[in-house]
Amino acid sequence: MNTPQLVVHRDKELMAQAAAARLITRIVDAQSARGSASVVLTGGRNGNGLLAALGSAPARDAIDWSRLDLWWGDERFLPEGDPERNVTQAREALLDSVALDPARVHAMPASDGPYGDEVEAAAEAYAAELAAAAGPENHASVPSFDVLMLGVGPDTHVASLFPELPAVRETERTVVGVHGAPKPPPTRISLTLPAIRAAREVWLLAAGEDKAKAAAIALSGAGEIQAPAAGAYGRSRTLWLLDAAAASELPRALYPPASA
Repeated sequence: MNTPQLVVHRDKELMAQAAAARLITRIVDAQSARGSASVVLTGGRNGNGLLAALGSAPARDAIDWSRLDLWWGDERFLPEGDPERNVTQAREALLDSVALDPARVHAMPASDGPYGDEVEAAAEAYAAELAAAAGPENHASVPSFDVLMLGVGPDTHVASLFPELPAVRETERTVVGVHGAPKPPPTRISLTLPAIRAAREVWLLAAGEDKAKAAAIALSGAGEIQAPAAGAYGRSRTLWLLDAAAASELPRALYPPASA
């Protein structure tokens, strides 16, 4: 586990713009080095805010969108096109306006898809899709994502891994069905912590006063079962991107000496 790096921005708008610029650079670097890039998207207000900022960034055209693989960290198990699905919101925020290869946009199954309401079967299918995309160099049953982004919930949940629930305890499977989530809808699909930790870089996004306590708990040595965000880290880098409100309860020892 590497030591998390923290960047604190003045407000959520600046955080989204700076994160978008950072993501463009990371994608372009990966495409230059390996020919393609792989990114895991997150939903919620911070994830969608970043995508919207990316869509309006002047440098967005530096990305070769046709050579970008997009995955999701979790999804609400709802019908295709439901406005609450992360993929629906991502399409509205950015994806429909850029020249992606449809075969490289890996949405999680919907509840009216080929697996019907069998969320475990849908999760297994997504795990199989991830495994098929992983090469020998990945040393895991998921690709080595270049960047995996996660929103941090007020209860410290990431993806759909909620404190104390079975999904956060999973150590073998890469994707699981989630039942009884404490926020609606109760049924979801989520990457597990082992899948998250296969990423080269994990970025955790937190903005707003309602995220302050969660950030402080996760960054102060809490266990991952009680605080799932504490167990989310990348192989080479773990980056926390916060606004000043979300960082307001961090111990001063953790606060970065220079922030934007």
